[in-house]
Amino acid sequence: MSALARLERLNDFAWLLPRTGGMRVEGVVHMAPELVRHLDDITLDQLAAAASLPGVVGRVHAMPDAHQGFGFPIGGVAAFHPKTGLVSAGAVGFDIACGVRTFLLDCPASAVRPKLDSVADALFRNIPSGTGSSSRGLDLNEDETLDMLLGGAVWAVNAGYGEPADLERIEHGGRLPGADPTTVSTSALRRLQGQLGSLGSGNHYLEVQEVESPGDSETASGFDLRRGMTAVSIHCGSRGFGHQIASDSMARMEAEASRHGLASYGKNLAAAPLGSPAANDYLAAMASAANFALANRQVICARARNILADLLPVSRMPLLFDVSHNLCLWENHELGGSPRSLLVHRKGATRALPPGHPDLPSSLRTWGQPVPVGGSMGTGSYILAGMLGNPAFHSACHGAGRSLSRSQAKKRYKGKKLLGELKSLGVVVRSGSMSGLAEEAPEAYKDVDAVARSSEGGGLARVVARLRPLACIKG
Repeated sequence: MSALARLERLNDFAWLLPRTGGMRVEGVVHMAPELVRHLDDITLDQLAAAASLPGVVGRVHAMPDAHQGFGFPIGGVAAFHPKTGLVSAGAVGFDIACGVRTFLLDCPASAVRPKLDSVADALFRNIPSGTGSSSRGLDLNEDETLDMLLGGAVWAVNAGYGEPADLERIEHGGRLPGADPTTVSTSALRRLQGQLGSLGSGNHYLEVQEVESPGDSETASGFDLRRGMTAVSIHCGSRGFGHQIASDSMARMEAEASRHGLASYGKNLAAAPLGSPAANDYLAAMASAANFALANRQVICARARNILADLLPVSRMPLLFDVSHNLCLWENHELGGSPRSLLVHRKGATRALPPGHPDLPSSLRTWGQPVPVGGSMGTGSYILAGMLGNPAFHSACHGAGRSLSRSQAKKRYKGKKLLGELKSLGVVVRSGSMSGLAEEAPEAYKDVDAVARSSEGGGLARVVARLRPLACIKG
């Protein structure tokens, strides 16, 4: 049976995955028809597996950028009851708290274009990227490391990286509570050393962008987004530190699964009942990884600001927003007509808080949460905003989403040729790996315009502005 044949159309942007087999709840795929036609069976199998986990409530959701992951679909959202539910390390993923941060420049893109090569060279030279990349001049001692894992971006600002005003534009105020570094393995702490302030590899990037076309002009004005202005987006996470925490936690959960009647879900969807030692330790370690990711993006942002201030006629570089897309969080949601505290897992999906939400700073409460959505270096990106009535636990897409695997992309595209093609489009790229560049070819991703349109049409997040790439720094 094809993936599409398994779905029932609810409307132009929503498709129901009915309960079958061991599914405890239904699934919903939030995609326009041109996207859902290319959905694969494995992604739906993973969504169905998530819908089969004990304690899952409501419906499980696949965002418009959803595609196959490990155990849990990337672009997947699921919420769990506090008494009967569980936490799954696999449903959060390996790059814990990977996210996107966008800051703005009071400098028009027209003033940046003549200097793109020098801007790209300086950013690539001074912000470490690529597999095994390490920061420079940021070696922390043991006490500093523990303080950073507890403090996140708050620690980074106090250490001189950025401004206190940044913190109100960062999810959780820049620090995820509940962190406990004593739950983190020695191996994970070892992998942390030297990585603060580095981008890493894969789909991580730093991109200089032009605000191309505002959508919701009133919200764009509220976000201080104007056609022709310059923005910078940073996409990275917790690097090898988060990966090790995920690996350690999945192995422990798998080893203890039979004791809790969860052995059938396998390693990639390994889980532990809420309140169990394994669940508590994972949540504390996950929060530690999240705080590293928040500090990491804060340090990178501060360094990028310094570099751009030396090269461009810019005086203000305010942060628009920073939000993570691989986390599970305790949140209050309406369920069955009553408010409930639920543990919401998002893997490759971001929060999209609506206007008036109490967790938003006063400067954003009128408009809703900014949702930076990464595209690919040859197409474009979006700024969305949270909407009232979101059917997916206030969740939205995090990017364009892959349409080709990395191995498929490397077979089809060559890095050097891609560099030339992007340059002809006016996009300057710096990368330390031609094979890594081929993996990230624009054609390896879904149509980001269709993803954004699906987000708005499906009531997840409305389009505020489209961003055009000017210069991209890749690992």
